[in-house]
Amino acid sequence: MRRFSWLWLGMCCALCAQQPDAARTRILFVGNSLTYTNNLPQLVKEAGVKNNVRIQADMLAYPNYALEDHWNDGELQKLIAGGKYDYVIVQQGPSSQADGKAMLLEYGGRIKLLCDKHQAKLAFYMVWPARVNYHTFPGVIANYTLAASETNSVLCPVGEVWKAHFDATGDFSYYGPDGFHPSLAGSQRAAEIIFESLQIQ
Repeated sequence: MRRFSWLWLGMCCALCAQQPDAARTRILFVGNSLTYTNNLPQLVKEAGVKNNVRIQADMLAYPNYALEDHWNDGELQKLIAGGKYDYVIVQQGPSSQADGKAMLLEYGGRIKLLCDKHQAKLAFYMVWPARVNYHTFPGVIANYTLAASETNSVLCPVGEVWKAHFDATGDFSYYGPDGFHPSLAGSQRAAEIIFESLQIQ
């Protein structure tokens, strides 16, 4: 998975290097399989195209990674320092429990300071629990919302929108076959919400 993630990042950077900096918004996605499933960064780029916005979307995402893992690896810091990103969008697992909340707050805070230093805006990509853990949805929503509020960052409330859709329609098709990772429709909806949340002009 690491080889795939970095290959995708390298190809994206090579392609985008041919475009004028002033013509695009640069975004770094940091997360795990909830980001790389269905290539969410590419879907956000496509959402930009529909709104006449050019986006460069790079990705640093490995299986089962939390923000702490990315921080300890050190690649995150190098990318933010050298990437001249407009936005850094982060996510980890559902984080409905105390340990996940603590990691969101601690490492979200560290990443926020780094983003501020390099003139990037931090955004939290709120995810969702596995369907079998649906009862933990309020904790996911509360903890991601708190992390964004405490760090004065952008909140991309994907999980909250998903839950509202599920509760209103009984349609759970945003979930993929395993009941946790997103279907293509779920990732497309997530991309729309992320794009709208960033309010890119």
